[in-house]
Amino acid sequence: MMMRVKLFVIALLAPCVALVAQSADNVKVTTRSTMVGIGGTNVLDTYLSQEHFRGLGFSFLNTIERQRPSRSWSTLMEHEANLSICKNRGKTQDELEGAYNFYWGRLRAWSLLDGRLTLQAGGVANLSLGFIYNMSNSNNPAQARLHLNVMPMGVASYKFILFRLPMVARYELALPLAGIQFSPNYGQSYYEIFSRGNYDHNVVPTSLVTAPEWRQLLTLDAQVSRQLTIRVGYLGNIQQSRVNNLRQHIWTHRFVIGLTKRFSLIPHAL
Repeated sequence: MMMRVKLFVIALLAPCVALVAQSADNVKVTTRSTMVGIGGTNVLDTYLSQEHFRGLGFSFLNTIERQRPSRSWSTLMEHEANLSICKNRGKTQDELEGAYNFYWGRLRAWSLLDGRLTLQAGGVANLSLGFIYNMSNSNNPAQARLHLNVMPMGVASYKFILFRLPMVARYELALPLAGIQFSPNYGQSYYEIFSRGNYDHNVVPTSLVTAPEWRQLLTLDAQVSRQLTIRVGYLGNIQQSRVNNLRQHIWTHRFVIGLTKRFSLIPHAL
């Protein structure tokens, strides 16, 4: 009789156990970080001027990473916006530089040192839209920036305790592999491109050689309470290109600070 009761209970609970296991497998853990930054900017665009421009810039960075604990792969999305006001060395000309970057990629993780160290490797696609506006130029005062890159990425995260607070140090590095970039040709005006339709090699394939880039993000998370995690760090992006006999570089260095939140999305059982 007892055996029949046990079999009945097992048969009754088996679907529930399977449903719970399936739900646990589908749980998505999301880490979201929102930061603002301030720091120096260095701009050169020989289409507008042969001068180097330096100034102060501001950034906004929103990072979202989603992963299922039962799987090694995660999805990373980053939204980055920058705005800088720069002057030439003689302080006789001003340039306004702005850009929006969207990064989307997939990363595979390896856990080491009993889970304290996490290494991730993968790749991201980067879409960048921006402009440089020279306030002193009457002819060709502005330069549009548009490029699409495929970038290998590596991330290292380390968990530790400091002053009795859980801490996470994280370093992220991305380099360009290949892409395409919009650029006018040397001596070509935007009027020729868009009004007269004179195409002159204005969509250019790029690589690590013709358009090198070094983007890195170093952060430290301090969990000060169960609901609040403060993130501080450094965001640096060295972008350069040499296409159509024109040189351009945008170097940005930012001190960033913001908040990080980690939460789980549990699917509802049907």
